Amino acid sequence: MSHGRADRASSLPRSGLIPYLERLLWRVGIEHVAGVDEVGMGPLAGPVVAAAVVLRPRVRIEGLADSKALSPGRRERLAREIRRRASGVGIGTSSPEEIDRLAIHRAAFLAMRRALAALAPLVPGYLLVDGREIPDLALPQSAFPHGDSFVASIAAASIVAKVHRDSLMRDYDAVYPAYGFGRHMGYPTAEHLCALRAHGPCPLHRRSFSPVRGLLP
Repeated sequence: MSHGRADRASSLPRSGLIPYLERLLWRVGIEHVAGVDEVGMGPLAGPVVAAAVVLRPRVRIEGLADSKALSPGRRERLAREIRRRASGVGIGTSSPEEIDRLAIHRAAFLAMRRALAALAPLVPGYLLVDGREIPDLALPQSAFPHGDSFVASIAAASIVAKVHRDSLMRDYDAVYPAYGFGRHMGYPTAEHLCALRAHGPCPLHRRSFSPVRGLLP
């Protein structure tokens, strides 16, 4: 976590983020406002996972914050509450094969579009997206760099996506125990790099990513 992210997290009220932007849109008659975020851009292995979360007007979820500023236990508790109290939650993924074929940014946008499709039959009237706007999408949207640290619905999406991806990586750890996926979630830690050099890539690794690419025959 960068010092900037840590400073922003520590300055949050204990009750967490308040849906200011969402309230502005609710007031002009847009009931379904979806926050969209992804996780898993940097790992050497595993899918990229996106979530779309539509918060319910007049329902406050306490403790919303950037998922990276929360402990694993707090993230999991919040993810359960978000799923229980939000108007809609959608999850979308892009596989390692899709990441290699499309490149990581296009694969992330694909996962976001799948997350929005998973909200059906709910159709958002507006999107608040972390980072950059989603291309080739008819829905109105606004993008916010580091939006997961100050936009409530984007923070909720980051929490749901992170918890879902971590759960997937723990499941993969049982399938490929030599790599320690349940501990580092596919990120390029020293443990992961050592295992990668010792055992070579497994089907979960992104072959277009260095240093995985350098270990291919």
